[in-house]
Amino acid sequence: SDADSRRMGPVADKVARISGTAPRQLQDFRHILDIGHVDALISATPDHWHALATIWACQAGKDVYVEKPASHNIWEGRKMVEAARKYRRVVQVGAQNRSAPEVMAGVEYLRSGKLGSVHFVRVLNMKQRDPIGKKADEPVPSGVNYDLWCGPAPMKPFNPNRFHYSWHWFWDFSGGDIINDGVHQIDIARWLIDKPYPRAVSCTGGKYAYDDDQETPDTQVAHWEYDDMTLSFNLTLWTPYMQKTAWEVRDLDQFPDWRFCATRIEVYGTKGMMMMGRHGEGWQVYGIDGKVVDSHFGRHPHGPHLENFFACIRDRKTPSGDIEELHRSTFLCQTANIAYRVGGRRLEIDPEGECFIGADDANVLVKRRGRAPYQVPERV
Repeated sequence: SDADSRRMGPVADKVARISGTAPRQLQDFRHILDIGHVDALISATPDHWHALATIWACQAGKDVYVEKPASHNIWEGRKMVEAARKYRRVVQVGAQNRSAPEVMAGVEYLRSGKLGSVHFVRVLNMKQRDPIGKKADEPVPSGVNYDLWCGPAPMKPFNPNRFHYSWHWFWDFSGGDIINDGVHQIDIARWLIDKPYPRAVSCTGGKYAYDDDQETPDTQVAHWEYDDMTLSFNLTLWTPYMQKTAWEVRDLDQFPDWRFCATRIEVYGTKGMMMMGRHGEGWQVYGIDGKVVDSHFGRHPHGPHLENFFACIRDRKTPSGDIEELHRSTFLCQTANIAYRVGGRRLEIDPEGECFIGADDANVLVKRRGRAPYQVPERV
């Protein structure tokens, strides 16, 4: 199913070649929810559709695998959790590292106290992404249900820069690379530190390198304050010497060159420092003499993560990437973006309300009104 019907045919042909059965093609995914023998929905939509698609699927009795980030905004993420619990649905978010044995081993390593007390963690999301340029509005392409594609987002004139993939860089649909790619590392970091909600957040940056239509920053630094620790996030989209590890290398017994690893997590303890990667990059621990004292190779966890989802459909257990956990990790990205959008000032966080204390302009961005009939209900 795809609001852009031009994309369905090639995918359907590929599925038919692999499975021997031609799948049905439905432009409006809501028709799938009416099919009784469908057990689960996989939502690989833009972020602005994650919440509503998940909630409607839960209400229809379907389990859901929804791509990261969990949601477009904080309030909608909480509603996804409420729907999953109310209708007793399995909702797995595509945070594959939650199914990675090496990340689990890293979590246990920190819990053991071998790294000592941890007071600072730094997350990197530094790489090269090409600018998207500047493009004029155009007529809606034939075969595209643009009203459905926009869904809960504002209905603005069609523009190819606000459409396939480039939607990542517009506030109506997403929140830039902190929430597109950085959420993977931030989720690992939150799992490692095992902390509740932060006390406060601040975030600065801007569009320094690119002169294009992108609304979200190409340079971003966020800090989340905890009682005895600071979690920091650094983003650049213009640093070609910072590299993601090649997919095939992640399944080998070798570590990245940590200096140029674009997606690493640095954990600083009183007894040592851990360098951890994502998606099979593994981790190494350096002692006070600067030598490696422990390490763990990894493998890409994409397959195990899907397998975990299908197993949970059958046994009804909580999935490894449960919506509650990923809502909390996405919350960190969303609070950072909100701090950035209100001028970079420090915002104190209300953990009970998942909002901000004494900051009306920031709280406006916790929730969006939505667009009829694509509105997330107050009561799911």
